[in-house]
Amino acid sequence: MCFHPWSDLTLPLMSLAEIRAVIDKWAELTVELGASYPWVQIFENKGAMMGCSNPHPHCQVWASNFLPNEARLEDRTQRQHLQERGVPLLLEYARLEAQRKERLVVENADWLVVVPYWAVWPFQTLLLPRRHVCRLQELSDGERDSLASIMKRLLTKYDNLFEVSFPYSMGWHGAPTGPHLGADCGHWQLHAHYYPPLLRSAAVRKFMVGYEMLAQAQRDLTLRPLPELSPGLRASCSL
Repeated sequence: MCFHPWSDLTLPLMSLAEIRAVIDKWAELTVELGASYPWVQIFENKGAMMGCSNPHPHCQVWASNFLPNEARLEDRTQRQHLQERGVPLLLEYARLEAQRKERLVVENADWLVVVPYWAVWPFQTLLLPRRHVCRLQELSDGERDSLASIMKRLLTKYDNLFEVSFPYSMGWHGAPTGPHLGADCGHWQLHAHYYPPLLRSAAVRKFMVGYEMLAQAQRDLTLRPLPELSPGLRASCSL
């Protein structure tokens, strides 16, 4: 799905109205494909460094008749957390990060972007709504407008960091669809992951190789876990 008729216009360079049109199309496709498929994955690979062979700014939408591994893991951990603590995992986590403001990147009335304490990429971020929302199509008009605004602010910050069109992979995770539409998915919280590959400059990339592929990811950042997090919430978020 191309974002704009102009082939050199990335999301941070687009107007808020143009970004809002992209968000509306994401929600529309989630409804359309989600009527039949259990999982609709919206994602963007930006830049040649992320393997993007088509230079025209765009995203992809894949629909599958099963829950992929990441979705199954998030479904299980979020369900378990709601059962144990009575509040959606990422809703509780967003409130804690909003209070602390130590890992907060940008925020507005409806959204916040944080560097999650479990991040493994140097500039990894997590985009979260402030209220309980399960799927993209459930966002109000106001929330869609404010989402366009915070996306533009975040992606502009990325571009300004090394003064380059910042590469990344990003994707939306929301409650499963298809046969799950009639089920109770209140344990889910809509969110988007941003995974940029850059390390210390526009020319230095972090690679997941060697020990990281075979044992455990190494974090190129200072970790300060939230002391208020219960052991269960720490374990759930870390997954």
